[in-house]
Amino acid sequence: MSTVDRRRLLGALGAGLFGAATLGCASAEADTASGEEPNDADIGFLSDMAAHHLQALAMCERVLGRETGGPVQSAATEVLRNQSYEVGTMHAWLRDWGQSTATPDTVMAWMGMHEGAGMPAAMMPGLASDEDMFALATAEGESRGRLWLELMRAHHVGGVAMADAAVDLVATDKVRRLAGTQSAVQTYEIAQYDELLATTYANA
Repeated sequence: MSTVDRRRLLGALGAGLFGAATLGCASAEADTASGEEPNDADIGFLSDMAAHHLQALAMCERVLGRETGGPVQSAATEVLRNQSYEVGTMHAWLRDWGQSTATPDTVMAWMGMHEGAGMPAAMMPGLASDEDMFALATAEGESRGRLWLELMRAHHVGGVAMADAAVDLVATDKVRRLAGTQSAVQTYEIAQYDELLATTYANA
């Protein structure tokens, strides 16, 4: 698939995100007026996914502008652009609801993980370890590109699981649409990473 076709598909998948984000310009009062009060899953998902995205952005910053090969530069640019926008949207909604945008210490309680007690943020599904992040920062050439693909693939798998759970658990339509779009986009990107790992970066 060409870069142009890839961007067209991502743009189509992102249409739901942009529509949902437009709703973020409305106040919390508008949600209340429409009968859409956020529940614990809305708030927990936005908080946890925003924190999850922040590591993805840090991973992108470790490869952009480096000699990793063009496909990884393009892929990292897409993730940086899309997920930066999403972090802004999720934080705006949290602020509208009077919630903190600080990175949580305990995550996934909204999913019922560990009998609803949640888990430490460092254990969030898909997160790269400190050792992984150091390796990504110090690898060279296409080896760095391959490592980025492997780590971002795992990161997306964790993100898709969170987004799919949110679709079933949240109370507000705008968060449900956002989660659905995130699942679709990241599932598509996982397939692209698999193709690159099997071809361009197979021997890196």
